[in-house]
Amino acid sequence: MELIKQNTQAQIIKSILVIFLGSVLLAVSAKIKIPFYPVPMTMQTFVVLFIGISFGYKIGVATIGLYLIEGIAGLPVFSNSPERGIGLAYFTGPTMGYLIGFLSACFLASFVKLKDNFLIIFSKLILAVSTIYIFGILWLGTLIGWDKPIFDLGVKPFLLAEVFKIVLLVLIAKKIFKFRKLI
Repeated sequence: MELIKQNTQAQIIKSILVIFLGSVLLAVSAKIKIPFYPVPMTMQTFVVLFIGISFGYKIGVATIGLYLIEGIAGLPVFSNSPERGIGLAYFTGPTMGYLIGFLSACFLASFVKLKDNFLIIFSKLILAVSTIYIFGILWLGTLIGWDKPIFDLGVKPFLLAEVFKIVLLVLIAKKIFKFRKLI
């Protein structure tokens, strides 16, 4: 019984450490950016999908949740923070929909399986990243007005980069599963 208790405690500590390190990785990826208006292009979507594939949905969504809580609490983890604000004020700006979409994208990316072929992995990741953009343009349209070219502002500039990131993930997906075994 004591051995089971020790294993459970060790697993909880390991999970907390992984969640924390994942949120740090996501914060670092937010700072790797190419400026676009009104939403910057970062490596976050790559890392969100990576976290989903490698951590699984429970730890992955907890990681994204921690990252969002850190940002809402005022830590400068978001892409343009602290330059354009911090905390809730930044969170509710133009990027909020995309940030919320990270949760669904991570969750959906966790359904990539080791036995999936490249086309299936590509399809699952396209679906996952699409949710980021769906939430993103829904919020962006609500915020800046539906009369604006929302798709041209909030999706179109990023499509080629997203395809590149997803192809890269597809190519390394089988190797990413080694992380899941460690968690």
